[in-house]
Amino acid sequence: MTMNRQITLASRPVGAPTPDNFKLVETQVPTPERGQVLVKALYLSLDPYMRGRMSDAKSYAPSVQIGEVMTGGAVGRVVDSRHPGFKAGDIVEGRIGWQEYGLVEGGMLRKVDPDVAPISTALGVLGMPGLTAYFGLFEIGKPRPGETLVVSAASGAVGAVVCQLGKMAGARVVGIAGGPDKCAYVKEALGVDAVIDYKAEKDLSKALAATCPDGIDVYFDNVGGPVTDAIANLFNLRARMIVCGLISHYNMPDGYVGPSILRSVLTNRVTIQGMIVFDWHDRWPAGVAQLGKLVKAGKLTYKEDVTEGLENAPATFIGMLEGKNFGKTLVKIAE
Repeated sequence: MTMNRQITLASRPVGAPTPDNFKLVETQVPTPERGQVLVKALYLSLDPYMRGRMSDAKSYAPSVQIGEVMTGGAVGRVVDSRHPGFKAGDIVEGRIGWQEYGLVEGGMLRKVDPDVAPISTALGVLGMPGLTAYFGLFEIGKPRPGETLVVSAASGAVGAVVCQLGKMAGARVVGIAGGPDKCAYVKEALGVDAVIDYKAEKDLSKALAATCPDGIDVYFDNVGGPVTDAIANLFNLRARMIVCGLISHYNMPDGYVGPSILRSVLTNRVTIQGMIVFDWHDRWPAGVAQLGKLVKAGKLTYKEDVTEGLENAPATFIGMLEGKNFGKTLVKIAE
């Protein structure tokens, strides 16, 4: 019997995760029951939201319990199926988790077409991050031609797609990223109008004011913290703010405490809405189709940061939370 390697949650982190919070274990490969599909994982997606699942705090999704396999999306090949919609050899995407083989209910999987783009994109530009950008920007942000759109973590899996879609919508796009390499990518590859290196700026508020002389109409927030505090001072009347991620908060055991943005929100009648992509789950196929057309036509670029080996997932995840990744973070598990 082939053995299945898994990464489980060994303990809950206090502050930033450490390698001791994870455990590599071996179990037997399970056998699917009626309605289930056995999938061999090929690529594992690592995403900031997973830090929240390591906590036992109440959230929009259940926490991973101690001893359970770490949650996560993956692309894989069907090995065995007891669901009529899938057969051995199909390429699928779903909540397989941090493991080499996973049992998934057939209704929770989607087929991936390898002819549209490399299958890894089903975890990035043509997956949850791309769809988060697509629905968050157009359903909540609703940028209009000539408006100023600011995107934090602009080189990341979500932010990079937002930048490009914003330009297609006719907005003036300002990206915020950390370090010269990421900033150069945002400016040159993504085609934004301006980019700010938050790591190099001593006064982020001043830099934003100089870069956004007409104020900010739409803010796609992937980070929270001091970046959002600085942006709030520049909101225009009836600005829209999409709260997609709070990566600067996740490793703070006592939470983030900063100046209140509510005065600006009140004065400018700002609309703020949280973005959880599963709220649009019934429209995912249409979103993937639209993004797929753009990728295939060469109008939507993407960048992947790939590490090989399931055993390296914890270290890669920890590095991602520290901003060491460059593009969509993936772990290649098998060919």
